[in-house]
Amino acid sequence: MEEVTAPGLKWIKRRASRTPIWVSSVKGYEPKTVNLAHLRDEPEQLVAKCALLQAEMNVWKAGLRERDRTFDGSLKSIIEKYQTEADSPYFALRPKSRKPYDFYLSRLIHEVGDRRIDKITGVDLKRWHDSWSENGKRLAASKMMRAVIDAAVSYGVMCRITPCIELREVLKAASRKLPNPKRREIVITADQVVALRAAAHAAGRPSSALAYALVYETTLRLWDVIGQWVPIDSPGVSDVVNQRTRNKWFGLRWEDIDEAMVLRYVPSKTSMKTGLAVAYPLNKARMVMEELENWQAAKRSGPVIVYEMNGRPYLSEVFSSMWSKDRKAAGLPTTMWARDLRASGITEGRASGVSTDDAAKVAGHASTKTTSAVYDRAALEAAERFADARSKKRGGE
Repeated sequence: MEEVTAPGLKWIKRRASRTPIWVSSVKGYEPKTVNLAHLRDEPEQLVAKCALLQAEMNVWKAGLRERDRTFDGSLKSIIEKYQTEADSPYFALRPKSRKPYDFYLSRLIHEVGDRRIDKITGVDLKRWHDSWSENGKRLAASKMMRAVIDAAVSYGVMCRITPCIELREVLKAASRKLPNPKRREIVITADQVVALRAAAHAAGRPSSALAYALVYETTLRLWDVIGQWVPIDSPGVSDVVNQRTRNKWFGLRWEDIDEAMVLRYVPSKTSMKTGLAVAYPLNKARMVMEELENWQAAKRSGPVIVYEMNGRPYLSEVFSSMWSKDRKAAGLPTTMWARDLRASGITEGRASGVSTDDAAKVAGHASTKTTSAVYDRAALEAAERFADARSKKRGGE
């Protein structure tokens, strides 16, 4: 595609392509660079993101970085308050969550940022939904756009900005009338996980095979098992640091598994909220125990999942690339995602008769509603239990 131009944008030659990178022109400003590869094929969003980054840099350069953003009545101004003010919930987002928020917030500023909040109606939201979802083809994108608007406007409510209070009620009422994406129904079976593990071993990556087994058996989130790289100035102390990229790592460590092979871990998603820990007896997880035969006791320290190529925990995009190769080698459909492993493990448990309460505890859910509504995909098995119970009652009568 044609390489667009924008303030601060540079196209860096990589091995197989050219990558768009925003580069700060002001000494001492952080971040110095921002990789925008995820916007390579979306030139309008790429230009909008560069414009936002450039504006933030210029504000910092002018010495206004810590100054409270003034609300001028526009959607753009409330988004900027949400993204910059120290008390905003934006800064409580995990780095993995903040990345998509930044993308969609930038898009909102570019597309509808000049709209006055007190003039936005439910009809506007419906029209925006039609555009964002491409007339129903990308419902997930529309849902995310509405979610980030709600986050910014909710911060305005916290600040007692009257138009935000009124707009939030309008958005809530309008959203109830809009379709949401269907929940995923893909279920990966135990035999398919075995095939994925075999593909990973054939490729010389036992680390991937162990990751698949751990997510499927323990139902930990994928990003907890392989871990996450976050900016070095993020909260928390880590002894796994990449000085070149200025990132540090958090995730599952061998120290989280005790001598009795019980895994105890506080998932990243709950660590800043409920602090709810999960536990799992790995000696009852057959696939995990089979994979652990590849790790000598002397090597069991630090991060559990380490990429064989460089001896460090995986970057998320690298792990995704390896997953795609293993999935293809195992002959599985492209509709299967690595994160389906967790939901599939929960589904297998529920289909085997495990109670929703037990499944919720294992998954680390504070509410069983999340377990049953989002992660339990055993619809057929539930229907069969329902039908069997009715048949049994009729037989008894």
